Amino acid sequence: MSLDYTRFVIGYHGCDAAVARRVLLGEDQLKPSRNPYDWLAQGIYFWEHGPARAMQFASNEAARKSSKIKIPDVIGAYIHLGNCFDLLDVAYTSVLEAVYPTFVEDLKERGEAVPTNTKPRTDGSKLFHALDRAVIEFALKIAEETAGKKFDTVRGAFWEGGEAFPGAEIQKQSHIQIAVRNPECVIGYLRPRSHLTPV
Repeated sequence: MSLDYTRFVIGYHGCDAAVARRVLLGEDQLKPSRNPYDWLAQGIYFWEHGPARAMQFASNEAARKSSKIKIPDVIGAYIHLGNCFDLLDVAYTSVLEAVYPTFVEDLKERGEAVPTNTKPRTDGSKLFHALDRAVIEFALKIAEETAGKKFDTVRGAFWEGGEAFPGAEIQKQSHIQIAVRNPECVIGYLRPRSHLTPV
């Protein structure tokens, strides 16, 4: 693997306590998420420098009856971003803009509908990002097929959770997420000692 994107970050993953324990002991690995509604396409999801947000996610998931998370916990990871499709850089958001018409045309030729970002929350954020995921996956596929370029990670920023205070543009749950597509980019795991709950 060529790690030519010279940036390391610490990411946090919300999961069940048993999973966190097994991964820290080297008995298991985190599995990539392949849901059709994931923000950043398939990958192992981490909150960049956000342990409290990871715990919030795990706690919210544990409250759902169908959730695999029974006891919420957080595991940290040292991540080398490698070849990163970074949506905080206009070089990559411009790629999405450029490939979108081809994406739509490709779906039309196959008789498929363009997916949508649906189920808005009361704060206006869109919980299910089927369109975003599909366009990102399409862009990554085009990059690999036409330029032989594989991306190790996808990184993006999201604003959600409602106003932090009346009239604010700052959202309560704003965060940066990373989807690790290449597991080799996870250099090692760590056990956070504190800051797992919001201040």
